[in-house]
Amino acid sequence: MTAAFDQVAMGLDAGTPVLLASVSEPDAIRVLLIGDGAIDRGFLAERLSKQGFAVRTVAALPGASNAVRDAEVIVLHCDQAKMSSIDLLDILQRQAAGVPIVLLTGEASPAREGLALDKGAIDVIGQSRSTEVLARRLKDVVKAFGRRDQSQAGGMTCGKLLLRPDIGRAYWKDADLGLTLGEYNIVYLLASNVGRYMTYRAIYDRLHYEGFIAGDGADGYRANVRSAIKRIRNKFRSFDPTFDEIENYNGFGYCWKKPD
Repeated sequence: MTAAFDQVAMGLDAGTPVLLASVSEPDAIRVLLIGDGAIDRGFLAERLSKQGFAVRTVAALPGASNAVRDAEVIVLHCDQAKMSSIDLLDILQRQAAGVPIVLLTGEASPAREGLALDKGAIDVIGQSRSTEVLARRLKDVVKAFGRRDQSQAGGMTCGKLLLRPDIGRAYWKDADLGLTLGEYNIVYLLASNVGRYMTYRAIYDRLHYEGFIAGDGADGYRANVRSAIKRIRNKFRSFDPTFDEIENYNGFGYCWKKPD
């Protein structure tokens, strides 16, 4: 556990991160909870701490800058704020490079869920779900994206592409593409299997986590993968209009072409 998460702080001041965790659990998953309601924030933090998480809470993004770097997963719940959680996702993505973000919402409609996932949330969970369900899905997210203190340093290159696993960033011709964490993981999957087609399901598991379900019907995830690939291509093409490294095998999946 990092230094920022190894002491228990008291109080609910909006400018001071609050930590709820048992010091007897040095390997507890580090959760950063960002929420605008002090009562709801404190109640949820207490529930998660009883599930074995080390929970740090802040009321707004300005107070989260330092805490973001030490978190393994971020729970965003600001439905009552002047800016909604959806609006905050874009801002938080830039601060939380490499940290998965889970949106906790009171409005779990398919349209809102789809928008949040497109904006970079790894999962969207209704606040009416039990603490046990929330805890299990947070553990699934951390398991899929790896413990932060076990991240590998260095980078991987594939032609003009540079990937930085330690910070979850992708660069094309030295330009930061601004990929969300899920988009980065798709690019990493394809580029690390250059020349090999990855199935829609394998790609979708990297976009979220294994077994995640969203979309309409049994094969609804395919449309979500196509949408994610389109967003990724557009981000590459905003820097390089000639980009065509990602190929599609209709009905099966995608691959990253071997560099010339």
